[in-house]
Amino acid sequence: MHFHLADSRTTEALGTALARAFPGASTGAVVYVQGELGAGKTTCVRSLLRALGVTAPVRSPTYTLVDSYTLATLNCVHIDLYRLQSDVEVEELGLRDLTGPGFLMLIEWPEKGGAAIPRADLQLRLTYAGESRLAALSATTEVGEKWLANLVIDSSLAPYVSNLT
Repeated sequence: MHFHLADSRTTEALGTALARAFPGASTGAVVYVQGELGAGKTTCVRSLLRALGVTAPVRSPTYTLVDSYTLATLNCVHIDLYRLQSDVEVEELGLRDLTGPGFLMLIEWPEKGGAAIPRADLQLRLTYAGESRLAALSATTEVGEKWLANLVIDSSLAPYVSNLT
């Protein structure tokens, strides 16, 4: 599934739509959020977390590496691996203890994690397209497939959905 994201408002709308489609805390999920610096990764994650009910400030965890947000039935874990240099550094974060039912893990820069990060259920790739962005969503597990099947394209996103390959 592909979207043309004209501006940050559209990126936020995608995050909100993803939150509404989330299959639920009973399964948990891992999302890889990929893209170059400034592509909108944190903007999309912030919007998703806000729509799930997070009220605390949501910033890029570039320096803290891991930020956690506890909701009534869900623990949201926002991770930024940009500064890490090896699988050993990633392994020391103990990410595997933060997955499964009751957890939503959102990993920015997953390519830096190698084999030390949990497998993604859903992948979101943001790329530059001139002054705007393109977003590509793909499911890699049954949980991810269910998530995409739940995704409702409302009026805030409908003009931006495309069948790009």
